[in-house]
Amino acid sequence: MSETKILIAVHKPYSFPTDGLYMPVQVGAVGKDKFLTCSDDTGDNISEKNPYYCELTALYFAWKNITADAVGLVHYRRYFKGGFKFSAGDRKIGVLSGKECEDLLRETDVILPKKRKYYIETLYSHYANTMYVEPLDVAGEIIKEQYGDYYAEFLRLKKRSSAHMFNMAIMKKPVFDGYCGWLFPILSELEKRVDYKKYDAFHARFFGRVSELLLDVYINTNKIKYAEVKVVSTEKIRWVKKILGFLGAKFFKKKYDKSF
Repeated sequence: MSETKILIAVHKPYSFPTDGLYMPVQVGAVGKDKFLTCSDDTGDNISEKNPYYCELTALYFAWKNITADAVGLVHYRRYFKGGFKFSAGDRKIGVLSGKECEDLLRETDVILPKKRKYYIETLYSHYANTMYVEPLDVAGEIIKEQYGDYYAEFLRLKKRSSAHMFNMAIMKKPVFDGYCGWLFPILSELEKRVDYKKYDAFHARFFGRVSELLLDVYINTNKIKYAEVKVVSTEKIRWVKKILGFLGAKFFKKKYDKSF
């Protein structure tokens, strides 16, 4: 039987599933008090970049330090839906179990969340409306210069209206290593070309947001086989605020100033 480890990116004490499949990791842990046994400031790490890279510091930690046959990343508030039940606050959540994950990976190389669809705009226009688009444009320039085979798929961001979001995925290790070996050099070059410290704390986290859109660029270019699984949240989703924020950005050019 193969081994799979799904890291849970965590920045505060919370409830987690007890299935051995899951590995909570404290992100942005460097210089902070530890509340978990595993933190992203051990081994080969980029923990100090967490204010800008978000959950990607856990992804990097997994890439450099985890040797399982398959590796995944979820969030303390978002999981792949499944049959393993655990309590998160006053809610009972069903998340992917070890057996369900193993069964899926027998048939495919990657597990991704169900696509999120933006019905009235493209992925690119949504990003440009809600965030400062410079980092995404510069990422495209880097891909064109250094990873030319991926550029055509990057340009499709201006035509596509749906994507696998949240930086959530479970990948067989060879695919995982290939993806991280492609993604992190792009982000490292992006650091050199865009002054992220000129943005406020919310918008300076663009590395994590750009990477959300680059995941499908990698998957589609390499024609990697994947399965989709619904996402379940441990907290109630504030749909009214999400929709109002979306409409405000689309029609009144009001960029986001917080997560919904």
